Amino acid sequence: MELPKQAQLLRIFIGEAQRHDGKPLYEAIVLKARELHLAGATVLRGGLGYGHSSHLQTTKILRLSDDLPLVVEIVDSEEKIKAFLPVLDGMMASGLVTLENIQVLQYGAAPTI
Repeated sequence: MELPKQAQLLRIFIGEAQRHDGKPLYEAIVLKARELHLAGATVLRGGLGYGHSSHLQTTKILRLSDDLPLVVEIVDSEEKIKAFLPVLDGMMASGLVTLENIQVLQYGAAPTI
C-alpha cells in the first residue's frame, strides 16, 4: 500500500470503558478502519489522564481504574480520513477527536535487493 507524502493524522481520545455494539470502542474503531482499508491504526493506553469531567484516571495500585485513557491514531490520505469521519461520528457518544496534516517520511519495510 502506497501512502502519499502528505497525509493526515486522526487522533481519537476516549476511555477504555467506552463501548460500541457490545465491544470496546477502541477495538471497534480499529476494526472499522481496517475494514475500510485505511493505511494504519494504533491504540495507545495512557497511565494517567483526565477529560471533560476532570475525573483523574490512573494506573496507580491504590486507585486502580477500569477506564484508563486511550488514544487511537489513524494515518491516511486526507480523502480517506474525511470519508472515515462520519463513520466515526456514528460510533462515538463522547470523546475528543483531532486532525492534523502530517508529512510521511517512511511507510512499511524498505525494499530488499
